Amino acid sequence: MEVKIGVQHAPREIVLESGQSAEEVESAVAEALSGKSQLLSLVDDHGRKVLVPSDRLAYVEIGEPTARKVGFGAL
Repeated sequence: MEVKIGVQHAPREIVLESGQSAEEVESAVAEALSGKSQLLSLVDDHGRKVLVPSDRLAYVEIGEPTARKVGFGAL
């Protein structure tokens, strides 16, 4: 699923494809915003960890799960 993270005072957003479910991403964001955690920590499809300080979060956009396309057909 695609996750877009807006960071305050940064010109670009962070975009990553995550294998985590929408509920897992939402709970991680909620913990970061409530002050339970100092960092928002997400893992992308390649196993890389993305850490964003919770006080710098501007927004988090959680996309819908995308099905992997197989084949060479034209759409």
